[in-house]
Amino acid sequence: MSKTHGQAAPQQPRRPSSSAAGPERQALDQEAEEVAVAVMAASRLLVAISARALASIDDTMTLPQLRALVVLESCEPLKLAAMATTLGVNPSTAMRMVDRLEAAGLVDRRTNPASRREVVLNLTDAGRSLVSRVMAHRQAEVGALVARVPAEERAGLVPALRALTRAAGEPAVDPFDQVRRIGGLVEDPLAPGR
Repeated sequence: MSKTHGQAAPQQPRRPSSSAAGPERQALDQEAEEVAVAVMAASRLLVAISARALASIDDTMTLPQLRALVVLESCEPLKLAAMATTLGVNPSTAMRMVDRLEAAGLVDRRTNPASRREVVLNLTDAGRSLVSRVMAHRQAEVGALVARVPAEERAGLVPALRALTRAAGEPAVDPFDQVRRIGGLVEDPLAPGR
């Protein structure tokens, strides 16, 4: 409406002036950048710990192969297509990875009797053992590292790491949830007696 008819023009919401929001915004941006740098450093540390744990158990295996075994261990039996989606790779990449893991005796791959077009994966006893040993080695090294952090600083890590994990919504954090969402879990069609 116009002012000529006796009514005031609608007011626009006030924006903070750039000079007032500038320093506050810059401080938030700087804090976010510092947190990102710290998280990246911690990420590199955790990858290095995982690599050392894997190398101590099997120096021929790669971290992506270990990740596939961990996903499978969490979700088996699992469709090959669901594994590819959970790992964020295309099906042919997942198939090549499974070929190597099967050749190493770590994965059992079979056709799903309920749907001949689907491949169903399970860990072998050797695959389960490898995952267990690598995770135990990694847990021991992380535990020793955390024990060296002063107690007053350690207490702040738990809520911060939980918040980061929640914010990520990453399938790697909970592969079972991701697999369930994409329909990759199957009733165990390969169990004896079925």
